[in-house]
Amino acid sequence: MKKTICLVLICVLVLGMFAGCGAKATTWTVTCPWAESGVASMVSQKVAAKSTEYSDDLILVAQAIKGDAATVNTWCMDTEANDPELVFVGEGLLSITSEIDPAKMQFTAEDLVFVENLYSSIFVLSADARLGLKNISDLQEYVKTAGQISVATNGATGSEAFLAAALFGSMGADLKIVPYTSAGEAAQAVSKGETMFAVSHQSQILEASQQGNVTVIAAFDENPIESGAFAGVEGVGAYGYPYFRNRCFIMARKGTDADKVAALKDLYGKILNDAEVSSWLTDTMLLEVDTMTEADVQAHIENVRNIVVQYKDVVVG
Repeated sequence: MKKTICLVLICVLVLGMFAGCGAKATTWTVTCPWAESGVASMVSQKVAAKSTEYSDDLILVAQAIKGDAATVNTWCMDTEANDPELVFVGEGLLSITSEIDPAKMQFTAEDLVFVENLYSSIFVLSADARLGLKNISDLQEYVKTAGQISVATNGATGSEAFLAAALFGSMGADLKIVPYTSAGEAAQAVSKGETMFAVSHQSQILEASQQGNVTVIAAFDENPIESGAFAGVEGVGAYGYPYFRNRCFIMARKGTDADKVAALKDLYGKILNDAEVSSWLTDTMLLEVDTMTEADVQAHIENVRNIVVQYKDVVVG
């Protein structure tokens, strides 16, 4: 009887060892080709830290590498289908760089497969508080007699620059885009009086707004901002001006098995629905959870591309 019990225990232990070996998790490295201190990188780190709470099979590891197009070029060359590698791309590459400087891109959307949209950011237009502007109607009147308008943006040809071009170009303003190396620096510029306006993420202009150095007068969306410090700020779309949100697409290498992509999408969905994560995104980062389908992604890319084509001359000159 004792021998029988011992044999049973040994079998259970052996089976447990084999089961443990078979349950080894896959680590997916998530490359963010932008600044480590940027919004996308911060969100990626937050989400990756949550991955082990929602999956025993998939672990997300956030990695930020400053570079943009060059980084994604290298990523595509170094990866193959089913490699446990993910990368961020957005309208900056797929709609802007592809139109104004395609030589920088050694890949196309065909080299990638969509997993999920990490977040949705409504950019805002802030004005030097000394201008006394409170809303879009005030801005329209101001532009009529202002002469040259200076707007701080993140880079000379990024999303913020095209939003500024679309808004002030539609108003017929004499626009001067003043590029900075980050959206945070652009927000600092208007708060210091270096420029008259700035386009930035909401979180990056929050402190200057609280200090009374700037007023946030417009949101680059159709409707007013619903929540947060800038709730009620009008959307430019309500006045007929072009707009788009900033989005951050998580991509796998083209050819990656559909079941792996589906499992990753399911994991991201669970994490983004986590109460702590969604609250942090909304309250701290002033972003929105905005899961998307492939059709949603294509519609977004096309909308931004149309704006880029229309206002390319304003931005590039």
